[in-house]
Amino acid sequence: MNAVTPHNEYGYGAQVLRGSRDAEYDVFSRVTRMLRQADPSGRSSDAILAVHKNNELWTILAADLAQPGNGLPDEVKAGLLSLAMFSVRHGHGIMNGKGSTQVLIDINLSVMKGLRGEVGI
Repeated sequence: MNAVTPHNEYGYGAQVLRGSRDAEYDVFSRVTRMLRQADPSGRSSDAILAVHKNNELWTILAADLAQPGNGLPDEVKAGLLSLAMFSVRHGHGIMNGKGSTQVLIDINLSVMKGLRGEVGI
């Protein structure tokens, strides 16, 4: 579990324990929101930033999946690593003027559903 310290209305921190799935969901949610709010063609500074953040997210996720201590089943790791490679490659394509952010949004939404237990990944 991860400890997160949000601030209440008075500015004091309140210790809250959150599961790693919740934290991962929140990060995917933030990045996906950035992608949704940006130009889908990737031709704006907001879109480039959103795609860059998405690439960072998937790169960090891939590095975590490759760690020997990662407890996910090999089949799930392989699927997520494949999505990571595709997402980063597609993100680079968008920044080069090819493709749309909608593909990245769809992938992220599927992962978010998996993190919530709504569908299998």
